Amino acid sequence: MPLHQTLLEIDDLHQFSDQSTFTQNIPVEWVESALTLTQSATIRRRRLPSEQVLWLVLGMSLFRDEPIADVARRLNICSQGLANDCLLAKSGISSARQRLGPQPLEWLFRKTGYHWGSERYPADDWNGLQVFAVDGALFRTPDTPELREHFGSGNTSTNRQTPYPILRLVSLMNTRSHIMLDAQISPYRKGEIRMAESFISRIPDHSVTLLDKGFWGADLLLSVNRNNDNRHWLIPARKGLVYEEVEEYNSRCVFRDHRASDFGMSQPSISVSSGH
Repeated sequence: MPLHQTLLEIDDLHQFSDQSTFTQNIPVEWVESALTLTQSATIRRRRLPSEQVLWLVLGMSLFRDEPIADVARRLNICSQGLANDCLLAKSGISSARQRLGPQPLEWLFRKTGYHWGSERYPADDWNGLQVFAVDGALFRTPDTPELREHFGSGNTSTNRQTPYPILRLVSLMNTRSHIMLDAQISPYRKGEIRMAESFISRIPDHSVTLLDKGFWGADLLLSVNRNNDNRHWLIPARKGLVYEEVEEYNSRCVFRDHRASDFGMSQPSISVSSGH
């Protein structure tokens, strides 16, 4: 059974009692590769070694409403498999998380996301194509000097800043399973197109990708089709777009030959786009 179907069984989530639920879906080799990116290395055998801390962070994502120490005991996480009050102090858990650093988790997120999001199953098909979507969102962060300096403030009509720092997220998602294959987080003022360019080449072959008007850009859209097998994109037509209709499939989807001036090219570019 695919992992996303397992996660949809909400009742089963509350029956997790050890790490086996994770380890049966995440190969140990992936964890070992991720841990090579940790910020610190040590030969000292700790009560919470890096591999156990990584499993702990995964458990924290599922049990978001529980204290971290309770999650550690629920998953029986520690070097000796005895996660009791005597062995695991709260301060020790926080220190272990800081030692791990963000790089291993970022690498594991992209590895698992691409693997699971690219999986094909009977319902994951539209006219022989997988359907993906690229979109962006804005999130408020806690208002601290460090976060405001890094992420910045949303634009306003005056010089005043928004009440909270704003971060920008752009992600690539499988529209059937809702699994994110990749994502980028940046300060507010970085454009969505530049963020999407970092992962657009990872879109699987034999697919169609949905984008909104904010991603209208020659380099981005043409890179979806370039040097790949049977990759397409759909995007709402911009107002005033000059084009020649090559073939119509229905009232909402046509095959268009965009004028060279639209993409700043010497030759027209033929691609699939949405007509509504």
